[in-house]
Amino acid sequence: MLEEIINELQKTEHGFKHIEEAGKNILEDKQSDILPIALELLGNETYQARMLGTFLLGQLAAENEQALQALKSIVATDPNWRVQEMLAKAFDYYCSRIGYEASLAEIKTWLLHENPNLNRAAVEGLRIWTSRPYFKEHPQIAIGLIAQLKGSESEYVRKSVGNALRDISKKHGALVAQELLHWDLTDKRVAYTQKLVTKNQKLGRSA
Repeated sequence: MLEEIINELQKTEHGFKHIEEAGKNILEDKQSDILPIALELLGNETYQARMLGTFLLGQLAAENEQALQALKSIVATDPNWRVQEMLAKAFDYYCSRIGYEASLAEIKTWLLHENPNLNRAAVEGLRIWTSRPYFKEHPQIAIGLIAQLKGSESEYVRKSVGNALRDISKKHGALVAQELLHWDLTDKRVAYTQKLVTKNQKLGRSA
C-alpha cells in the first residue's frame, strides 16, 4: 500500500496538496501505527515520500515527543528544499495544536538551534507571524524573536528573517522601525537583512 502511495505521489513534482491529501488518508486508517510509517518514509530515496513522512510527523508531534524529535534530528538534515518547506509547515501545525503561547519555549529552541534548517523552519513556518493567535496580540514579541536571527551566518535564514519582518511591517511599521534602530548596520549580514525588511516599505507608522 505504501509503495503504491509513493508511486502515485511521484507523478506530481510540485506543490503540497497531493502530499497532504495522501497524509490525511493514512491518518484516517486507524488500524495503522503511524509513527513507524512516517519514519520509514523519511528513509525513502524520493523526496515526495520524505515530504509525506514529514507531514505525518507534524501531525503527530503535538502528542508524540518521538515525532517531534524526528523532525528536529532527521528531517532538519534532509538536503531537499521541498522537504524543508514541509518541515516549516509541520512546525506551524505543531504550534497551532499546542497553542502559540504554549509553544514559545519550543519556538525559541528552533530559532536558536545550531542547525539553520530549524531556524528557517520556525521563521518561515509561522509567517505571517502576527496573523497567528498570541502573536497577533503581541507583535513586539514576534518581532523580537525573529530579529534574533538578523545576523545569521546562513543567507537562507536571513532572507526568511527579512521577509518575515517585512510582512509584519505592513501592519506594525512603527514597531519594526523601532527594532531596526538597534541594528548594527556595519555588520554586513545585518545590513543585508535590513535591506530586505525595508524593501518597498515606508516604516514608521502602525496600521
